[in-house]
Amino acid sequence: MSTNAVRDINTSVAPVDMKFEIVVIPVSDVDRAKQFYAKLGWRLDADFDNGKDFRIIQFTPPGSGCSIIFGRNVTPAAPGSAQGLYLIVSDIQAARKELLDRGVQISEVFHNDGVYAGPDEPYLFGRVRVSGPDAEHRSYRSFASFRDPDGNGWLFQEITTRVAGRIDPAATTFASANDLASAMRRASTAHGEHEKRIGAADANWPDWYAAYMVAEQAGTELPK
Repeated sequence: MSTNAVRDINTSVAPVDMKFEIVVIPVSDVDRAKQFYAKLGWRLDADFDNGKDFRIIQFTPPGSGCSIIFGRNVTPAAPGSAQGLYLIVSDIQAARKELLDRGVQISEVFHNDGVYAGPDEPYLFGRVRVSGPDAEHRSYRSFASFRDPDGNGWLFQEITTRVAGRIDPAATTFASANDLASAMRRASTAHGEHEKRIGAADANWPDWYAAYMVAEQAGTELPK
């Protein structure tokens, strides 16, 4: 059978939902890791210990559909070997401040200016980290990094507008009240510019806000 034939068969079958739900984090000290992730403000979902040779702990970040698991005899990976774990936030400065307020060490916000090979610790955009957020505040471009006590590496990535096609515009959702509030603030700022352009107050602002927030999240054309 040819490759094209296989491809034709696969595309004719309705895809089965596959919801990414768990990432296993390798740690050396389970109680120390539990204390750290609780300090982040993440929800503790489970802590099962058989009292002998097995323990499993599950935490979920606020607004996330995916959880982490760590424990004793749950992974053969070396402690600290989990790297490039991304947490998507709509306001990276606010997210960074929250961790600092919780006593968690985190890097300054950084971005990339188009140079990808360099001496810095690797991340999604290569090995060059330029201090400060992306100058144009583009989605996907601003980061901040932190580590758990074993050295497992996490990064905040700021996303406010998704690439077109990655979000169903008919199914707009917000992960938390904070995300919704941030979206409303951005809509408010944009609506202010809209009113300047039309030279009058817009009595239909609720519909304009809604259209803007849905389009921003879906990555489609924003209302003018």
